[in-house]
Amino acid sequence: MAFDFTYLLGPLVGGVIGYITNDVAIRMLFRPHQPKYLFGIHIPFTPGIIPKERFRIAQAVGETISENLMNQEVLERSLLSDEMTGKIADTIDRFAASQQKNEETLEQFIRHYLTRDELETMRTSVETDLSKMLHKKLCDESVGTKISHKIMERVLEKMQSGMTGIVGSTLGFNQIAELMAEPAEHLLAKHVNELISQHSEQMVSHLLKSESTKLMEQPMCRLMEGREQQIQQLKDTALSLYRTIITERLPRILKAINISKMIENRINEMDMNDTERIVHQVMDKELKAVIWFGALLGCLIGIINTIV
Repeated sequence: MAFDFTYLLGPLVGGVIGYITNDVAIRMLFRPHQPKYLFGIHIPFTPGIIPKERFRIAQAVGETISENLMNQEVLERSLLSDEMTGKIADTIDRFAASQQKNEETLEQFIRHYLTRDELETMRTSVETDLSKMLHKKLCDESVGTKISHKIMERVLEKMQSGMTGIVGSTLGFNQIAELMAEPAEHLLAKHVNELISQHSEQMVSHLLKSESTKLMEQPMCRLMEGREQQIQQLKDTALSLYRTIITERLPRILKAINISKMIENRINEMDMNDTERIVHQVMDKELKAVIWFGALLGCLIGIINTIV
């Protein structure tokens, strides 16, 4: 008895229909990107589901990621993990080790991050601010008074050791010296304060420029010599500061950057062609599996229909 090929027609048609319907359904997720009209009448199911609901989807994705995947607890646990702090410590160690062999001057090293004009502006600003600050401190009358007092103490000590027995008793000399010391000290303090007021800013500025120039000309390797303890302290301070920032400032940082809104805006800014391409890159196998599953399901329905 010859096999009736009409029995294959039902499963074959069912498989083709299942394949096509699932493929069309997946395509309708993205296409068309814009609404379509026929004789001024809006065609149903245009645009596709994702273009039509993109703003709601973007908002939902942003909120979901910020609340569940990138919330404060998750980020804090990740950023303060031993692995992360270990990476920071290793980075500092490698940087210090590389600078211990670096023959560049401090100026050349800074020039990797700042232009010549920026560096010069920074140096001038620092030197000017320090000069003014030190000048202001030195102009305080107490500085001149303290210097004058120390000078007079030293002068009296020298006079006592050199003139005792010539003027008379030590007691008599002390009385005379004390009478002379007070007005002399006031007069000296006045002159010292005047000198400080007139010349200290220029002297301090010249000294700072000279020392900063010497510092900038020092090789990095020489600046790092014998500073192992300071480097370790710097590393500990950096790690402590990092932990403090994450612990105390992370909520404010998250609030400032608003991860949810940032993700939402980025999704809304994306072209639908790019969105479609990304989804297909990530889920290409899964989407094809859905299409072939539709074909298999249609084929099974065709077989059942043929048997019935």
